[in-house]
Amino acid sequence: MSYEIMPEHLSAYLVQLRDEEKSPHTIEKYLRDVKSFCSFTGGLFPGKETVLSWKKHLSGNYRPRSANSMLASLNHFFSWMGWEELRVRAFRIQEEIYEKEEKELTRKEYERLLRETRRRKKRRMEMILQTLGSTGIRISELPFITVQAAKKGRAEVRCKGKQRQVYLPAALCRALRRYGKERRIASGPLFVTKSGKPLDRSNIWREMKKLCRHSGVNPKKVFPHNLRHLFARVFYQMEKDIVKLADILGHSSINTTRIYTKESGREHRRMIEQMRLIVYTT
Repeated sequence: MSYEIMPEHLSAYLVQLRDEEKSPHTIEKYLRDVKSFCSFTGGLFPGKETVLSWKKHLSGNYRPRSANSMLASLNHFFSWMGWEELRVRAFRIQEEIYEKEEKELTRKEYERLLRETRRRKKRRMEMILQTLGSTGIRISELPFITVQAAKKGRAEVRCKGKQRQVYLPAALCRALRRYGKERRIASGPLFVTKSGKPLDRSNIWREMKKLCRHSGVNPKKVFPHNLRHLFARVFYQMEKDIVKLADILGHSSINTTRIYTKESGREHRRMIEQMRLIVYTT
């Protein structure tokens, strides 16, 4: 038996993903990963040995988490096609007990980025950074930050088939209302293009990277999702309540939230030093 992935399969799969109420970003990723597999195979392949060859290809070209993410997309597609026999296991990953310092965006670095937006008069980017940083929302949830939300002090966010309320700090609401007046936005989303369409995530990502050069922040740390991690760490340091944090972030599983609350290597070393279990040094 051989298997073939046809263009009409991908078109029908797109409809299925929309029916499952996947986010536009998730749909784009799933289709991109399946199409990558099709490029590898030509769309026609004999069986699972080809899928295992693809898995080996991923292991040599991608980091384990990225490879697992691509395998998850392909497994989802295989299940939808009824090809359960083609599904493969994810790579096993040794969980790190703390976040690497070179990946962690610190509060001071976040503040340096904000100062740079002011220096460069990048008002929209300043407000985007503060909104993401002070609420912990995903960048895909920015369209729910509206004029009405700034007036109410809360946003009704719908993502991945779920709905939750996101409370906005009073200072942020005041700043957002001022921003709306400056941009003459009377209603609807606050972060839009000149034509009124929601901002594209890639444009936001590029603008954030431009801030790094003069703010002295490592560009590898500067991307929208790292602001969500910063919010989670600051909240957890204050509250030590992972269940409440999971609700705020919109996570279905606390295991997902644990990824956001890892202490940095710097903090880990500080705690080790405070234990003072070294008695003799000679």
